[in-house]
Amino acid sequence: MAGPLTAPPADVVAGDVARALAEDLGPGDATADLLPDDGSQAYVIAKEAGVVAGRPWFDACFLALDPAMQIHWRVAEGQAVDAGTVLVTLSGRSRALVSAERPALNFLQTLSATATRTAECVAALAGTGTRVLDTRKTLPGLRQAQKYAVRAGGGLNHRMGLYDAVMLKENHIHAAGSIAGAIAAARARHPSLPLIVEVETLQELDQALAAGCDRILVDEFSEDDLREAVRRAGGRIPLEVSGGVTLDRLRAIAATGVDFVSIGALTKHVQALDLSLRLGAPPS
Repeated sequence: MAGPLTAPPADVVAGDVARALAEDLGPGDATADLLPDDGSQAYVIAKEAGVVAGRPWFDACFLALDPAMQIHWRVAEGQAVDAGTVLVTLSGRSRALVSAERPALNFLQTLSATATRTAECVAALAGTGTRVLDTRKTLPGLRQAQKYAVRAGGGLNHRMGLYDAVMLKENHIHAAGSIAGAIAAARARHPSLPLIVEVETLQELDQALAAGCDRILVDEFSEDDLREAVRRAGGRIPLEVSGGVTLDRLRAIAATGVDFVSIGALTKHVQALDLSLRLGAPPS
């Protein structure tokens, strides 16, 4: 895992959960109203293997509807589990259990999907010096949650948004007239922010190296060009590969010596982990 796993601020989690509950419950759960609101037990079981992520959001869904809900996790955040594993047990009011079920599972299965995909990529790069980064290709309103899930899977976060780094891409460079001009303007306007420059050719790479920046993003380079880019950079500025990065290409990309690969699919092409919540005591 890439360092200590820290959840987003509590108000971020609470805001995500409040929106999810409001969306699902509206003025009230018409079906849950039919149930006696006595004490019940429930558990969540994994129906397929994966990496667990999303516990803060899962817990907050149930606690919002029943502050006395007892939640006992059997697995750690970021832990790989097999199909059939009981992840967590719950004990609390029946109506809260059934009303929070879907929003809680939506968070857990979606974030676990991102953690699982990330862990696959991290495993593919084991033993190399190349690290996995995410992108801004996240579900609207859930960026901090999905970037947390990337960390749970062992990956690293790229910039959070448009405010915490300057990233000069093709259109920015075109508007500035040159890579050197765009870099000079960025340094003058935002001297304290990290500066990342995207290049599409080795000639542009040379310009970025000459002008200086904090990282160079090499977009859609062949493996031969990546090796040449690493040679030209000579360790002076970290190189990040973007575009065309797939699981089966990761080892070959890492073999070129690049420092990072950024993968939009970690958060964009997610297939929810198959999880199920069932009332009653878990199987022994």
